[in-house]
Amino acid sequence: MRSFSNLWYWLGLAAVWSTRSHWVLGVPFDMVARAQRYGGQSETDLEDMVRINVNRLLFIADVSGLWLIAIGCMALSVLAVLGFWYTVEFAQALFLILFPLSIVGLLSIFTARAIAAQGMHGETLRRRIVAHRRVTQVIGMISIFVTAMWGMYVNLDVGPYGI
Repeated sequence: MRSFSNLWYWLGLAAVWSTRSHWVLGVPFDMVARAQRYGGQSETDLEDMVRINVNRLLFIADVSGLWLIAIGCMALSVLAVLGFWYTVEFAQALFLILFPLSIVGLLSIFTARAIAAQGMHGETLRRRIVAHRRVTQVIGMISIFVTAMWGMYVNLDVGPYGI
């Protein structure tokens, strides 16, 4: 259960943030670049994908958002207490992945609400998606940095034999 000294944990962390910053609101970011470059049908495809995913996110948030927040907060609280009070390294590792992802999830809901409320399309929609992606990338960079610092601290504190 030595998460921070395991190569698979770090590969998984990189894969999580790479995937999260590529799929913005459930839409692959290359669609945004293609719509910017070519317009026409690519622009229509992007707007349709965003509309479908925004409606999906808002439906989930409206129907079961309160329960998802309650269960998510409970799970994060359990991981935080197990990880940082009882020093369970696996719980620390999970918390350091899931807590920033929950922030990005809430940000996605707020962005989806703004897109739906303002009826964004065209250049305005692309700018909003690019801004959302940049914030997601900043959160990911901060998360990876904090996780790396904490992981180095844990590895130096525990030592090479886990004693």
